[in-house]
Amino acid sequence: MAKKILNTKPTKTKKVLKLSLACGDNKPEGFMGVDIAKTKSADYVQDLLEFPWKQFKDNSVDEIECSHFVEHIPHGNGYQDPFFQFFDEIHRILKPATFDPSNPNIPLSGFATIICPYYSSIRAWQDPTHQRAISEASFLYLNKQWRVDNKLDHYPVSCDFDFSYGYVINPDWINRNEEARNFAIQHYINSVNDIQVVLIKKP
Repeated sequence: MAKKILNTKPTKTKKVLKLSLACGDNKPEGFMGVDIAKTKSADYVQDLLEFPWKQFKDNSVDEIECSHFVEHIPHGNGYQDPFFQFFDEIHRILKPATFDPSNPNIPLSGFATIICPYYSSIRAWQDPTHQRAISEASFLYLNKQWRVDNKLDHYPVSCDFDFSYGYVINPDWINRNEEARNFAIQHYINSVNDIQVVLIKKP
């Protein structure tokens, strides 16, 4: 009887690449740091306002996190705004989104988490180097169908993201009831400190 020869070659595991953009001296565990200057946390030196980001190939990154950088992006000349270029690059380098089979609302890859000071918080403008205020509505412009529906598809941006968001509530409001908190978010300054947005790359 002939012996069955087993394949003893090691199975290749897919390499997961997670990037922390504008990491400074701090990056989350499991992420590779990207910053304009070489720091102890920066694995890649890259000016995030120089496009394209040549170190990263199309559809090569599983996950991105970027904390407290977007508010520093300067305004461009007219429609040519680096805000759009920045998110076009994120879209370009992210892999297509995949989702948890047990919960299709939870992305496993192809997504970016963006944290910024909320537009109605003093945190949005307390730093003199901040260039823009960010709200949940800012991210509508990164969705292709929304741009089409609102006749803004002439804007110089090509990325297409779905997104969800949550708030870092000011401690003075955390223990208030939901109705009071929601009213404060819409009407009161400094009720929200930061906004956290999850962008999911659409196919």
